Amino acid sequence: MRELIEGFPRLAAIVEPLLSVRRVMRQQFAVLHEMLLDTVRDDPVCRRLMTAPGVGAVVALTYRATVDQPQRFVHSRAVGAHVGLTPKRYQSGEIDYDGGVSKCGDALLRTMLYEAAHSLLTHGRQWSWLKAWGHPGGSTARGTSSHRRGRQASGRGSSPDVGEW
Repeated sequence: MRELIEGFPRLAAIVEPLLSVRRVMRQQFAVLHEMLLDTVRDDPVCRRLMTAPGVGAVVALTYRATVDQPQRFVHSRAVGAHVGLTPKRYQSGEIDYDGGVSKCGDALLRTMLYEAAHSLLTHGRQWSWLKAWGHPGGSTARGTSSHRRGRQASGRGSSPDVGEW
């Protein structure tokens, strides 16, 4: 980049500080990333969570921080409700149907689980029971409603049994 701005002193005066800030930010990011990985490596619960396909260090640590005391939940299904991954229900007279997820609860963990499920369904090359379960009817076409439902279902299904901690 510096070679491109050698003949332009005004542009160099603008870009040089930006490049210095970028370099410092990348160094600090590397330090913080290493601290994150050290934290996850030392925690057996996070290591166990990362054995699930699609779950990385950030998702595992977010889950661990949100479900800090698993004894609060009687069943593992209650974690899904706590995060807001339970389906909405509409009932009126003879009408009774389930809607999308309720989105009540911890938005960060819900987003992380959704991203992990999306990663599993779109980038995972290995077969896994969770990926097979997330593709209802075997449809793998991206953008289809079944693919969207699969990501939501995998997000709910990837929540581990909290009683195992």
